[in-house]
Amino acid sequence: MANDQDPVWRTDIPFDPEQASRVLGKLGHGGFLGMRYGNHGPDWFEGELPWREDLVGAGNTGVLASGPIISLFDNTTSMAIWTRLGRFVPQVTLDLRIDYVRAAVPGRSVIARAECYQLRGDLAFARALAHDGDIADPLAHAAAIFMLLGESE
Repeated sequence: MANDQDPVWRTDIPFDPEQASRVLGKLGHGGFLGMRYGNHGPDWFEGELPWREDLVGAGNTGVLASGPIISLFDNTTSMAIWTRLGRFVPQVTLDLRIDYVRAAVPGRSVIARAECYQLRGDLAFARALAHDGDIADPLAHAAAIFMLLGESE
């Protein structure tokens, strides 16, 4: 189990998004869902939610349920914020708005790319797109606001 002495969660050392992803990919809902690291930059993070039959929503459609996609957005927007800050800061999700454009294609992983575009006091703002293979054909987009519970930028 992660604790505040684990290098991923310490606030006094540089945040490593790839290492944090490996840890989160084994814990809690991210671990259960099998979320994986994709890539990152100075203020963005990309994660993947692999398709699994037990994550399918209604009936025999093969379409992933919305819950796992919501979790993917919450995870990737959080990671984008920590990536931009360069350190882990405890935070809570104040608002996470998701607009679905279409259903995910059955059998395909969903990839979310999130960007932290604003830090203001103890608030962090992020946005994200999710797709299943072509970012130009998104299946959903998200806007999120988080409250930072420690020192902010």
